[in-house]
Amino acid sequence: MNRNFSPSAPNQVWTGDVTYIRIKDGWCYLAVVLDLYARRIVGFAISDSPDSVLTAKALQMAYNSRLKPSSVLFHSDQGTHYTSQKFAESVASCDGMTQSMSRKGNCWESKHCFDAPTERFFRSFKTEWMPKGGYENSAEAKSAIIDYIWGYYQTVRPHSFNDYLTPLEKEKRYFNKNLLSGVLN
Repeated sequence: MNRNFSPSAPNQVWTGDVTYIRIKDGWCYLAVVLDLYARRIVGFAISDSPDSVLTAKALQMAYNSRLKPSSVLFHSDQGTHYTSQKFAESVASCDGMTQSMSRKGNCWESKHCFDAPTERFFRSFKTEWMPKGGYENSAEAKSAIIDYIWGYYQTVRPHSFNDYLTPLEKEKRYFNKNLLSGVLN
């Protein structure tokens, strides 16, 4: 990835990761796809299994919700849910998408850098939103995750990375600036 932590536009570099969410009878799992430009969650999926079906669903949600952008670089760790044939097929179905993975033991490509924004999102969710004891069941967890992502994280919560703008506002300003420069030029 050539240490491209701060892309100059949306839909250039996405990262993905999976975390566990405590529910009364065990765990459910959340996979997210985050656009590094504004630290915006562009896709996510929830399941009772942390497998490649989960990560492929999150990727496809991102790809479709972003209107099928071409030539996106998707970065993740080397978890089996990202190295599987199923996930590789999901990446291949996205126009010009390239998959990148952290090398084991490389501090420049581990949790410290590329994966840090998704890890930071998970930490924010778990400390700001999730009850200490977790959720009653998967349905309650899913509802809370949706409320957090769409109702708070994207639209209300400021990010220091974005000069204290929300992810939605940072992207809005990017698109408005480019639309205006296209009209004036």
